[in-house]
Amino acid sequence: MAKKHIVVDPITRIEGHLRIEAVIDENNTIVDAFSSSTMFRGIETILKGRDPRDAGLLAMRICGVCTGTHYQRSIEAVEDAFDITIPKNARIVRNLIQGALYMHDHLVHFYHLHALDFVDVVSALSADPKKTAEEARKWAGVAGVSPYTDGESEFKAIQDRVAKFVKQGRLGIFGNGYWGNKHYKLTPEQNLIGVAHYLQALDIQREMAKMQAIFGGKNPHPQSIVVGGVTCVQDIQNPARIALFKQLLQQSTKFVKQAYLPDVYMAGTMYADEATDSKATFSELIEGKGVGGTGGGLLNYMSYGDFRLDDTGFYNAKTLFPSGIVYGGDLSKVEPVNPEKIAEDVTHSWYEGDKPLHPYDGQTIPNYTGLDKREDGIAYLKTDEKYSWIKSPIYNDTRVEVGPLARMIVGVASKDERITKYVTNFLKRGNLPVSVLFSTVGRTAGRAIETELMADVMMEWVDELAANVASGDLSTWTEFDFDTVSVKTKGMGLAEAPRGSLGHWVRVENGKIVNYQAVVPSTWNAGPRDYKGRMGAYEASLIGTKVADAEQPLEIIRTIHSFDPCIACAVHVLDTKGKELGVYKLDSQCSI
Repeated sequence: MAKKHIVVDPITRIEGHLRIEAVIDENNTIVDAFSSSTMFRGIETILKGRDPRDAGLLAMRICGVCTGTHYQRSIEAVEDAFDITIPKNARIVRNLIQGALYMHDHLVHFYHLHALDFVDVVSALSADPKKTAEEARKWAGVAGVSPYTDGESEFKAIQDRVAKFVKQGRLGIFGNGYWGNKHYKLTPEQNLIGVAHYLQALDIQREMAKMQAIFGGKNPHPQSIVVGGVTCVQDIQNPARIALFKQLLQQSTKFVKQAYLPDVYMAGTMYADEATDSKATFSELIEGKGVGGTGGGLLNYMSYGDFRLDDTGFYNAKTLFPSGIVYGGDLSKVEPVNPEKIAEDVTHSWYEGDKPLHPYDGQTIPNYTGLDKREDGIAYLKTDEKYSWIKSPIYNDTRVEVGPLARMIVGVASKDERITKYVTNFLKRGNLPVSVLFSTVGRTAGRAIETELMADVMMEWVDELAANVASGDLSTWTEFDFDTVSVKTKGMGLAEAPRGSLGHWVRVENGKIVNYQAVVPSTWNAGPRDYKGRMGAYEASLIGTKVADAEQPLEIIRTIHSFDPCIACAVHVLDTKGKELGVYKLDSQCSI
């Protein structure tokens, strides 16, 4: 039997525009894969010639999901360039804004972007509500908590709502799924739990967004972070505002611990056979005997580190998430991150360039070479040439994966006490081997572990802010000199976004930006082959995956969604066959 070429375009339930092409053999196993972003981002070009103090407000428009992260990284790059240290209150407030973003982003990802890769909505219609309540108590017990929802009548009401939608042909957000695919493994009762929490999470995520807005001013696109500190002076001086933040955090934490974590245990257990072929113990993995399951991919993990816990400077402070590199899933070794070893390659990207460049010297010059239009009427990627608008980042001439799982892996390898505790507790409660982490399921579990950790540590931070203000420290901004005539400097903001390592690099001359580059988490993960033909994280994670039905590539969607793709926003027009409808030239130098 000849190999078959699968095209999934667009990948839905993500931010932005992503295309995956995969080649499967006679056993329906993926033997080759290609990841392509079908959109162009020109923020870096737009920022040239701007005042660096304004960069954050423009850079945050890279994305409408993790806007506060791009905003803060851009501002930190400018602060690094001008050697500015922010006050303690500003550090804590920034941590709280980012922490709220993490909780919101991870919750929305699991339920509204990723859960339907595990949960068969239609199957939930045949569930027994009484047995569903019992099942909910079972998985909450695994997490060591009471269930968020365990009433038979409540599950019955949700089931009736969905049944009504189905009967009327109005599945809406649940429409066009691969319902009935044999690689769905949850029972009808487990599926009903997932559907119930999906709907309830729509309300909880709204409360999480309110947390960001209390100190950020609004959501999305917060406005309160500026070069030198923050502007939410009245909010941190008002005990009622801090109390409201804490109240919303408590409500959100309840859902995380009593719904989100039990659901991840449920999914992880039911899909455990896909997660690993090994039963390696924790001590064996610590000794470097790592092994990956379905979706494991590169097994090289990087974290820049983030969330400063003291005020000794941006790159000297102790951080909640350690900085480091782990190669080959070897938890016995971790190497420090050296920013000088970061580069971007464009060999297979639609840009001009003939060698990997460090971001300070990076270029964003489009060179679109089109698709390969064949006789079947479908446009395919020219995989031997350029095939993506995403560049290919490399660290120390190696491809790496970034994200929540990478942060947990680097934390354990660094012997970080807090992270190791949360990871080991999660695995112990679920009776799961550590090797389960190196898989699609593990990537999803890593995000859940991080969410629980973040919920708990944020409670410490909000109390720290209240105590610091009560002691009389009301400082929120550091004054600094800005020489607009003779200054020539550069700076970088390297930290973590919900989806992984994020860096903004800026060079400033005569008070204006002369070069700007942002290397985002989905650049690291979604990038195409590099100059040596090595795969990016998305591509590598698909190799060896068995597809039950080539016409319903659920397994491809599940693995790609485990990264939580966030491809920067853009506008384009296409039809389902890849037919060209129009060509438009935009002047990227125009003012905003």
